[in-house]
Amino acid sequence: MSASLFRATVWAVSKRKLQPTRAALTLTPSAVNKIKQLLKDKPEHVGVKVGVRTRGCNGLSYTLEYTKTKGDSDEEVVQDGVRVFIEKKAQLTLLGTEMDYAEDKLSSEFVFNNPNIKGTCGCGESFNI
Repeated sequence: MSASLFRATVWAVSKRKLQPTRAALTLTPSAVNKIKQLLKDKPEHVGVKVGVRTRGCNGLSYTLEYTKTKGDSDEEVVQDGVRVFIEKKAQLTLLGTEMDYAEDKLSSEFVFNNPNIKGTCGCGESFNI
């Protein structure tokens, strides 16, 4: 009874190579171990959430917090049994970033090795993409 209003044509493309997509975020083994250790004492939390906020001279800074649920627009990264959720606002800024955990005699912190950062501010509090 109803006629087709649309037509589609499929063309085979043999010379085009598929490009692999970059992972939104990868975790080093030390970051995985530290997150597992932190979540061990918090059974009601399912993972950690990474976000960004305006900070420093005129750039962005990462935030990291425990989360009990995945938000509707969060991207989920699962690696070695650890769940990391990325807030929508942070998804493009974190593309291709490696999250590490570094510890020395004076400090311990999560370190984000982001290949997209073009510079940091003079106060060391923020980055520019």
